[in-house]
Amino acid sequence: MAALRLMFRLPLLILVLSVTAVVAALLLLADVVTRRRHDRTPVAQICFRCCCRCIGIRIREQGPAPQAPALLMSNHISWTDIPVLGGLTKIRFLSKAEVAQWPVVGWLARQAGTLFIRRGGGEAAEKRADIRETLEAGQSVLIFPEGTTSAGLTVLPFFPRLIGAATAADVAIVPVSIAYVRDGEPCHISPFIGDDEFHHHLIRLLAAPAPDVRVVWHPPVTPLPDESARELSNRVREIIVESLRRSHQGAGVRGCPAAASSSVASRADMMSRSK
Repeated sequence: MAALRLMFRLPLLILVLSVTAVVAALLLLADVVTRRRHDRTPVAQICFRCCCRCIGIRIREQGPAPQAPALLMSNHISWTDIPVLGGLTKIRFLSKAEVAQWPVVGWLARQAGTLFIRRGGGEAAEKRADIRETLEAGQSVLIFPEGTTSAGLTVLPFFPRLIGAATAADVAIVPVSIAYVRDGEPCHISPFIGDDEFHHHLIRLLAAPAPDVRVVWHPPVTPLPDESARELSNRVREIIVESLRRSHQGAGVRGCPAAASSSVASRADMMSRSK
């Protein structure tokens, strides 16, 4: 069955990406002719939805996505978080700079208006200003404040420096939690962690049975008087941690200390490389 799933899904995904690339090229041409940049988010949203269908992802959504511009903060498990969340609402993403170099996907991400940041590159202040500008222009931005992916059984500590873009732009801060479940257990195939290669991970996903993805849009978090960026980020993180715990309990899992220690080790390694 795995081979059949791969033979069916891979051509469909290639077709979707090819059509999307053509549409993106036409939008580029339209930009040149009209001398103004056209909004890519509606096209990106359709593309994200189609990609999720091709991969075989089933999405369960709880709570309404924000309609007004907002800074969304989500835990991060896989590159598939982007098509999942981007297919549910019109948003722009902040992604690691490496994604911009991925074949086809990187070019499409740039066309969709994705913002990129180099981890450990000292770009936080610059990107905070870019996010503020995007929010003030009326577009929501989603960031992954863990700065990397985890196995999905825990939430890594948040980097707090980008959250100031929301207060500077006077928009809401919305926590978002995402969990991958397969056969009633946390999915071990969906996480994109460590030194895994994108194309290897994609093939495994396409060949595997469809996972269920649980997305929760939480109520906005209001900053408290004299609350620091780190304290505010920690409050947002605790909301996501509790939501993830409930998702795991619903899947029959109480926790996984080994996964938590692995994630902490991953964060420690990332922090040492960023110094």
